[in-house]
Amino acid sequence: MSLITETNRQYYEGAKSIVATAGQTIFNFSGFDTPFVWFTSNGDDENYELNNFKFYKSTNNGVTFTEVVYYTTPISPRITNVNGGIITLNSGATSGNIYLVQLKRLEGGKYGDNNAFGTVVEENYSSYAYIKLDELINNFIVAYVGDDKLIITAKRTDIVFHAKRGLQEFSYDVLKSIKSQELTVPPSLNVIIPQDYVNYVKISRIDSNGIKHIIYPGMLSGHPYEIPIQDTEGFPIQDTFDSNIEGTSITEERWNANKTNELINNEEYFTSDIYNNNNISRRLGQRYGMNTSQANINGTFMINDREGKISFSSDLVDSLIILEYISDGLAYDLDTRVPKLAEEAMYAYILHSVISNKQNQPEYIVQRLKQEKFAKIRNAKIRLSNIKLEEFTKVLRGQYKWIKH
Repeated sequence: MSLITETNRQYYEGAKSIVATAGQTIFNFSGFDTPFVWFTSNGDDENYELNNFKFYKSTNNGVTFTEVVYYTTPISPRITNVNGGIITLNSGATSGNIYLVQLKRLEGGKYGDNNAFGTVVEENYSSYAYIKLDELINNFIVAYVGDDKLIITAKRTDIVFHAKRGLQEFSYDVLKSIKSQELTVPPSLNVIIPQDYVNYVKISRIDSNGIKHIIYPGMLSGHPYEIPIQDTEGFPIQDTFDSNIEGTSITEERWNANKTNELINNEEYFTSDIYNNNNISRRLGQRYGMNTSQANINGTFMINDREGKISFSSDLVDSLIILEYISDGLAYDLDTRVPKLAEEAMYAYILHSVISNKQNQPEYIVQRLKQEKFAKIRNAKIRLSNIKLEEFTKVLRGQYKWIKH
């Protein structure tokens, strides 16, 4: 049996149509990789927008379509039930009428109206390159668990745990798990860290031509994680619940009061006494040469773990930025997918994890599985690095060019 079940129309348009027979009330729209989500056919109901598809009817052989939806007063026919890919109407259809479903598209509906906004079809694109985590677990149980196999018995919950841990570890080191957000730096100079954020990869400023310019982390200041208020002896003061009383950060207030670009480029610091302790240019290295850690015109950022925000220097206010970051692959249902190029490495990871946690396992088997795991993870890294020979040779073309002084 082939692995692709969707037709070209279902994949590209997210649509499927059926020509009705006289009195037909049940329509089989199965075959979609994305299951239908249906709450109501009443357009006045706030839950109507939660439907992930639109339902249309054509009475002129597909020349025009109208949406099958009612407002206030119920109509016939209308949807009364959705079960899997089966849609049931409350009354029989007219012979020859065409009924059509379309998953919501990012650019709107193609049939009948342009208001079917969603991302259902787009999220399904390129899904063949991945295998769902639940399917991977089922495949592992079939292939590796049972009589005459390396694992005689194993609880599914144990396999699920090791599979999720493997997906997390792979997301940090092996998989193409980098996410990105396009943001604008507000006047507060702070943007909220994404909900599924684990660590940042790169933050870039986007200029008027759409070109990325890397923003590097600032090292001149910092964000304290705790700010206890102290008494005159320097001891933190506690409240009635015996917890330290927290104040506001003076460090952050002083840093926010400065304009970073003026702080670094102010001519006063170039001509002031080099022995003056307040001469910040000496600390930046501007008098004796360039400090490469600060040699960047694109601004700076700092991670504020206390508030869960990313703080930017004042010269980036209103700038468009792209935040690239790593997640653990388990935050959303869409993330719980494994690239097929790393599928074998995941099986090796789970197999070693299950065997190594069982009692009385021969050490030579554990070590063999460990070596196989590392070898297959290495192969997965090479496969997912996506290095193309043509692209590589193009970069190396100019390596023998003379550099003129």
